[in-house]
Amino acid sequence: MENILDYPNPLKRRASTRLLCGEYSFRRDGGEWEKINVPYCPESELSGVGYKDFIPLCYYRCGFTIDESAENKRTILHFGAVNYYAEAYVNGNYVGSHKGGYTPFEFDITDYVKRGENELSVRVRTGDLSNSARGKQSYKKQSFGCFYTRVTGIWQPVWLETVPENRVRDFYFRPDVKNSSVNVELLTTGKGRYRVRVLFDGREVGCASGEIAYRTTFEIKLSEVRLWREGEGNLYDVVIEYEGDEVRSYFGLRETRYDGMEYTLNGKPIFQRFVMDQGYYTGGVYTPRSVMEFAADVERGKALGFNGVRLHQKLSDPRLLYVCDKAGYMAWGEYPSWGIDYSSLDHLGQFLAEWEEAVRRDFNHPSIITWCPLNEVWGAWEEPDKLGDGRFAATVYDFTKRVDETRPCVDVSGGVHGEKTDLFDFHSYEKTEDLQKYLTRLDEADELEVPLLYCSQSDARYRGGQPVSFSECGGIALADSFDSEETGEINRGAVLSESGWGYGKREREGDEFVDRYEKIITLVQSAKKLSGFCYTQLYDVEQEVNGFYRADRTDKLTEAQKLRIREINLKRV
Repeated sequence: MENILDYPNPLKRRASTRLLCGEYSFRRDGGEWEKINVPYCPESELSGVGYKDFIPLCYYRCGFTIDESAENKRTILHFGAVNYYAEAYVNGNYVGSHKGGYTPFEFDITDYVKRGENELSVRVRTGDLSNSARGKQSYKKQSFGCFYTRVTGIWQPVWLETVPENRVRDFYFRPDVKNSSVNVELLTTGKGRYRVRVLFDGREVGCASGEIAYRTTFEIKLSEVRLWREGEGNLYDVVIEYEGDEVRSYFGLRETRYDGMEYTLNGKPIFQRFVMDQGYYTGGVYTPRSVMEFAADVERGKALGFNGVRLHQKLSDPRLLYVCDKAGYMAWGEYPSWGIDYSSLDHLGQFLAEWEEAVRRDFNHPSIITWCPLNEVWGAWEEPDKLGDGRFAATVYDFTKRVDETRPCVDVSGGVHGEKTDLFDFHSYEKTEDLQKYLTRLDEADELEVPLLYCSQSDARYRGGQPVSFSECGGIALADSFDSEETGEINRGAVLSESGWGYGKREREGDEFVDRYEKIITLVQSAKKLSGFCYTQLYDVEQEVNGFYRADRTDKLTEAQKLRIREINLKRV
């Protein structure tokens, strides 16, 4: 039986997929060759290197074989993600390059391989630390505040596929709940005949076939309607056949939108109870020891009563999104936009190029219900008074809606908002008295006044009746012990000590933590005009100790305390 998690991208599965992971030779510029375990970054312990300092330039080498099965076919080399600028060589021949640390890319290496042994070499340069999308990767030598271990080089799988001369290039599914159908956009190399079969639980429930010349669109009526719902990840399997090429995929039949101030899934109002997941894994940094850790984190969130996840400042592994798809677990699709200088448009083109690759990679995941391209663009970390250019967010929003018209898009999570957005979104880690004022003003006066939400140089303001989401809250520090006194604030309401940090008073006891959680979430749930919230966060990340679980996913809370969290979350269901 096919194990979908064996494939680097569950949405695009070919039988010819062959992983090129495992032992490579690795060298930092100026260093000696050593062994590295790909796809773990060299900063991680699981890579076998564990070098934590800056790595401006590095090199990879590995051998691979080509056998008779590749005869009269094209050989495609895939990279899941390489941070940041990668140049690939096969048998000493340059085959292509890619810029951007989080998105996939591929090269046709047919003309450079030979029967038998071959060598892949990759040269990687890091991005400009002053102006490139890097998310929460530290720009200082060590982790600090809410910046963590850097990720250099290859950090997602590398693999080969052998395909016919004419092959499926891409495809996009646009489910139509009202008409019990799915609209398909199919892209190919060359011309020929296609057939697309849709199955549910092994039964064929729809089919289309015809001629294609590079691109076509068509509708497939579904004889069985199984909606993708909250907590019920009904997935239709898809088999695409084209001129000897076969790709397996899936989609969910669902509609995601806002109706007035309410979020609706398939027309049903749903209050979003989200938890933040920053995608860090003990020993592997961005990459887990096993893909089963993805499913374990989703189950942890569901057990605590959350119905979705904000995948924060990282483009998450497609296999994690498959787990969310299968579980009916909603998600915001976010890009690691921190690191960009928003005060100018100098990096806008590169950001849009990366963001388009991200949206197209994840377009068919039903779990992604909202796009979130930017986070907290109110100023640079070292220059908090440096104002962002409002045109940046406005352009990114417009661009997102052109690439994907099927999902809501929040222009910026937290602020400062631009002129265009499908929902207003704010963050607050301040005292509950302040939060009470913000929410009361929203409910009673239809006004949203939260610090850092608006740009002083722009007229963009919340307009009554727009949807509102509270996508960062809580962040209560919980640790067994704190080895020092508080040493100061690192952000609004965030308190730092040598042993870790979180927001507000640090807690050592689980019951006190749950009491504070209840106070915050009960207040949030009582707000009539919120469409949902996101709590910071599911698990600790390095020095940030405000998770329900430790960084290694061991328990901080007792089973009784976790049950209380679940009961609190489910009060507004």
